[in-house]
Amino acid sequence: MNRTLNTTPATQPVDIDTMRHSISQLLGRDAPPPARDELPVSDSLLRGHLQLIIPEVERAAHARDEDDVPRYCALACVGEARGKLRATAAQGEHGALTHARKLARTLAALCDHYEALTDAVMCLACDQPLRDDEETLPYGLVRPSDSATRAGSLHTRCAHAVRRH
Repeated sequence: MNRTLNTTPATQPVDIDTMRHSISQLLGRDAPPPARDELPVSDSLLRGHLQLIIPEVERAAHARDEDDVPRYCALACVGEARGKLRATAAQGEHGALTHARKLARTLAALCDHYEALTDAVMCLACDQPLRDDEETLPYGLVRPSDSATRAGSLHTRCAHAVRRH
């Protein structure tokens, strides 16, 4: 399934799935470090994703009230992302890998902010959007004090799935 959350004609669509896949190539628990010749490609890809999502996060943030905390946090993250785009990697393979991972973490944060600002409702098990035509189940992880630490919904098909990331 391909999650494209914004399809307004004046802007590029934000393809969160593709962005998150690119992130997982560098930050995934089981992801091996990319080969030396793949680092420039990863860097360019992440930079492209950041250049697409930054204006969309800004647009979504500016649609909120000025005193809205998620708006403030998202705009701070946009500033951080612009700084990362201006920065260059340190010399050597290690410097390039470190910089690419910083870009990936920044992109992940912007994806999270975008989804939060656009009120995307996601399945807590598979991180895919919950659509109106799908069967869902409520979910609340409960601590001994009976206060939910993470509440939301799951696709019915994900109810018995084990989350691996």
